[in-house]
Amino acid sequence: MDTTTRVRLLIEPLVEAAEVSIYDFEYAGGVLRLTVDRPGGVDIGVIGKLTRDISRMLDEEDPMPGQYTLEVSSPGLERALRTPEHFAGAVGTLVSIKTRAGVEGDRRFKGVVTAADDDTATIAVTGGDPAAPRTIALADIERARTIFEWGPAPKPGAGSKPGAAPKSSPSSKKKAAKS
Repeated sequence: MDTTTRVRLLIEPLVEAAEVSIYDFEYAGGVLRLTVDRPGGVDIGVIGKLTRDISRMLDEEDPMPGQYTLEVSSPGLERALRTPEHFAGAVGTLVSIKTRAGVEGDRRFKGVVTAADDDTATIAVTGGDPAAPRTIALADIERARTIFEWGPAPKPGAGSKPGAAPKSSPSSKKKAAKS
């Protein structure tokens, strides 16, 4: 059994106990990267506890030769897409894709994932022909990630100034006076 498989089998019970799922797992160059997620997201408390639990377990079991660095994180708003499961989970989401050199068509493009299977992803390319989405082999993708679309910026002057006391409504003043 290789090191990556052995470590993954050791940490899976800890991940399940933390009520999260493994989004991505990688051991390369002395760095063990574990990305976890759950519906509604993962907070820093969960990540901190999971990091301590995994670190303690790895110290006890010593499944990896030499030194290593442990990184536990959430996938974030703009998450990397590396596996067929990642692409399937991103259906309906805006993505940015860079293909490997030599792949036909634009090397960099953005669009919405409309379908994905074990081998390909279909993208409705932004600015492209809506009737002709681009289907690309996952093996031809060098790098892909979701794109988080920020909402509109607040209008200038809207809201209160920093340090200003919050405005209160007339009804809250009446309630405060009765107390």
